[in-house]
Amino acid sequence: MALLPVVLGFLLFGSSSGCGVPAIHPELSGLSRIVNGEDAVPSSWPWQVSLQTRSGFHFCGGSLISQHWVVTAAHCRVRKSHRVVAGVSDHGSDEEAVQVLRITEVFEYPLWDQVSGRNDIALLKLATPALLSTTASPVCLPSANTSFPAGSLCATTGWGKTRYNSNKTPDKLQQAALPLLSNADCKKFWGSKITDVMICAGASGVSSCMGDSGGPLVCQKDGAWTLVGIVSWGC
Repeated sequence: MALLPVVLGFLLFGSSSGCGVPAIHPELSGLSRIVNGEDAVPSSWPWQVSLQTRSGFHFCGGSLISQHWVVTAAHCRVRKSHRVVAGVSDHGSDEEAVQVLRITEVFEYPLWDQVSGRNDIALLKLATPALLSTTASPVCLPSANTSFPAGSLCATTGWGKTRYNSNKTPDKLQQAALPLLSNADCKKFWGSKITDVMICAGASGVSSCMGDSGGPLVCQKDGAWTLVGIVSWGC
């Protein structure tokens, strides 16, 4: 069984008004996978951003949580010289109205542990606010009493490798529907690597891979998609 451990989202901000409801609805075909992936409908996950070097190389994903903030994984080691690209679905297209946004501050969670992967979360403050549109809008954040039980069917997205041994990442955004797993079940496969601030999602043959790191794990609640985790490791 391939599992997707993701760091729990911390409740640092209230949800933006109108969050989590894409203008273009995603189409998920059950338990497809990012490894050997399924193309996402363009602009159907409008909070997904691409973190890129100055040369345009995609190295991690992230989630727009407001006009001014992006959340990602600390192990992506984002620098202010990197850039956030919003509104992108296909890295190979020159017809998308993408926004290339500069980063003014990077906040890695101070209790992040590189060895264990615990608390793998970082916040990026944008130098200028993202322009909200049908292709770029924030995901909802959970309230303190929000819970998603094991078995809930959720989704993750990214441009990570579609095969573990591949040397190439896809141009088109990939998606996968994944069930949440209890930490007890997850520990049967990964043992002590799973800590109390991680959640697992996955099923047989379903996984994230390199390049998906920092991207979202989202679950639907009351018709809106809520960020419940950040892709930390998998594949």
